[in-house]
Amino acid sequence: MSMETGAVRRRLGNWMPGEEQKSAAFRLEIARQARARAARAALSSVVQDLGKLIDGDPVLRMNLARAISEALEQGKQLGYSDIHELLAIIDYLTTYSPPFDSDAPMATPLNTVLEWPMCMPSGYAVFRDPAFNAQLRRVLNTWCAFLSGPRSRVWLNDAPKGWFSPPALEKLGMDDFVHDRTRAHWGFDSWNGFFTRHLRPGARPVASPDDPAVIVNACEASPFDVREGVQLIDRFWIKSQPYSLKEILTSSDEALARRFVGGTVYQGYLSAYNYHRWHAPVDGRVREAYNVDGTYYSDAEAEGEDPSGLNDSQGYTTAVAARAVIVIESDNPVIGEVACVFVGMAEVSSCQICVRPGDELGKGDELGWFQYGGSTYCLIFQPGVVERFAPRPPWHDDVPPLRVNSALAFARSGA
Repeated sequence: MSMETGAVRRRLGNWMPGEEQKSAAFRLEIARQARARAARAALSSVVQDLGKLIDGDPVLRMNLARAISEALEQGKQLGYSDIHELLAIIDYLTTYSPPFDSDAPMATPLNTVLEWPMCMPSGYAVFRDPAFNAQLRRVLNTWCAFLSGPRSRVWLNDAPKGWFSPPALEKLGMDDFVHDRTRAHWGFDSWNGFFTRHLRPGARPVASPDDPAVIVNACEASPFDVREGVQLIDRFWIKSQPYSLKEILTSSDEALARRFVGGTVYQGYLSAYNYHRWHAPVDGRVREAYNVDGTYYSDAEAEGEDPSGLNDSQGYTTAVAARAVIVIESDNPVIGEVACVFVGMAEVSSCQICVRPGDELGKGDELGWFQYGGSTYCLIFQPGVVERFAPRPPWHDDVPPLRVNSALAFARSGA
């Protein structure tokens, strides 16, 4: 089971408000600001191109217009009533820096704007459309470029909504991270520089560094699911969301996926407030390291019309969302190969790999990072490898994340 039976459905990871009224208030305010901007400036070229794609594809335009109408007919407060108004909001968000708000976290603002149309009956096709996703990727890359520049630092201060305000610092645990409080913006050159901040030496010691049977957490993430006996091809779109190896790994060499058939998948999800870099779960050599393009706001219909569907669709996103795949051959022959899959959901779509095939790694060495924020990740083990996991079900969605480099699993003593 991926969440405790009978648990209240909540948006995972503090990426968006837990209450719909707070999401609606955000959308209405963002829409007001977007209208004011649109009155004095034309849409950016990348958003104009998105508009041209929609206008030139009657099926895409029909489905997106219907998805908006279906959400409005259900009484949802979107802040927009048609595609033209939505494009103005998207344009505004390409130069938006999320402020800190402990009551209504808004680390994925575009996700919040789209969360109802994307889970309407007509919306599913829109957010799986390859051309639409390709253009949306350009939009998100434009926003990512803004977040990587100095103008994005507007909230890197101790103002009430600043990320260095007392309540924000309490959540962030900044003492664990490299920074300089004597410098402007504490030494961070951009929003992305802050969100991909480095740990101080010794802040996350590697569990049992000399014990090859101990597998450590690759991300600062909360447990979401453990599945055994995974298949090469499975129906990843259904409600139980089996893990489908061929779709997850999407390698030109199907033999890679076949080596994990019958194995085990561990999945965790990241919080907006936590560390967003990835580390090696085992000692070994990098065999594969590649990025997979994918969708950004696609839900599984099985989750129904619910904005938390994107969170509850985490198993589904491992097969369809933009992601990075790194395969490590462990020095421990009992473990064999471990596939590390770092998934960029929603705005969190830029996965940066910093290792290459052939690199020798020590347990805890850095593998890469999410360019903005965090998302979800999987470790895929071959059959008969894992004796037991340190975290045990039932999984709860309101617990602190497991620290990166802490013990996650223990390999069997012999093959």
